[in-house]
Amino acid sequence: MRRAVVVGATGQIGRVAAGVLARDGWEVTAVSRGGGHDEGWPDGVRAVRADREDDAALAAAVGAGCDVLVDMVAYGPGHARQLISLGDRVGSAVVISSVSVYEDDKGRGFDTQKEPDGFPEYPVPITEDQRTVRPGDTSYSTRKAGLENELLGAGARLPATLLRAGAIHGPHCRTPRELYFVKRNLDGRPRRILSYGGGSRFHPASVHTIAELIRLAAARPGTRVLNAVDPDALTVAEIAREIDAVMGTESESVLVDGPPPEPTVGDTPWSVPKPVVCDMSAAERELGYRPVVRYAQTLPDTVAFIEGQLAGRDWREAYPKMAQAYGDLFDYAAEDAFLDALDAPEA
Repeated sequence: MRRAVVVGATGQIGRVAAGVLARDGWEVTAVSRGGGHDEGWPDGVRAVRADREDDAALAAAVGAGCDVLVDMVAYGPGHARQLISLGDRVGSAVVISSVSVYEDDKGRGFDTQKEPDGFPEYPVPITEDQRTVRPGDTSYSTRKAGLENELLGAGARLPATLLRAGAIHGPHCRTPRELYFVKRNLDGRPRRILSYGGGSRFHPASVHTIAELIRLAAARPGTRVLNAVDPDALTVAEIAREIDAVMGTESESVLVDGPPPEPTVGDTPWSVPKPVVCDMSAAERELGYRPVVRYAQTLPDTVAFIEGQLAGRDWREAYPKMAQAYGDLFDYAAEDAFLDALDAPEA
């Protein structure tokens, strides 16, 4: 039986990927810091406690060897070198990267987006040939670029598929963008303000889409980079309507041309001035990938999980990383002041 070692197995993607591989006939060792076992995994998945920062612990989890090592939590060149050092015992690797490694032809990327005229203007759609940021230690994006650079340079020592994931969504996410609309619906907010006319597109990536790509890449070892996004790149207004439909509510979208009118008004986690939309043709050609799920199909589970996390808790307690990353997402006083001014009759 083919053996797979999944590092970060109890995280958002790992839970689904470990189950998908097990159901596809792999003998799965699920590695996480807590050594937990997901209730959705088939019988036979072996849970192992190990911190990936501990070289000896990771090597022990790999043991005598595995056919594929799937890494959800590799974030820089040091982690890449750690994986390469195990190359004599690992047939191939599948490693999660990010679309944040891309930069446009003027050198703008996710790291420059807060600067004046700093948001990148990518081609639509972005292919894997698009230029990337310089590897370094200054940001998440540069560390991911360093991770890619090291692994791609390893060649035959460790064939590795790098999956450049978009805006990841699904249960167990610590920074779910859907929270923005779910909480507003729970709080009975009848109107939501959307900057850029509600037309922002930041390509989502379901955990199920990524797990399917992992399954296919595990069976077809090679050295490559592939985009990992859903078949749909919905606008933020369309996402809001889909969440409404799941929750049985109907809210009015107040569309604002251009950027958010105030720092905490109309700035959703998907709000971008220019589209970030990726091409999946390479995955179709190289892996035989075909979409397994669409965004709307995944929402009931995502919404239910968020509702459960929010029950009886302040949203900052339920999602501290979300508050840290995005600030005050629910400044209702500022929103109401903007709406009151918008509705006021002209003098």
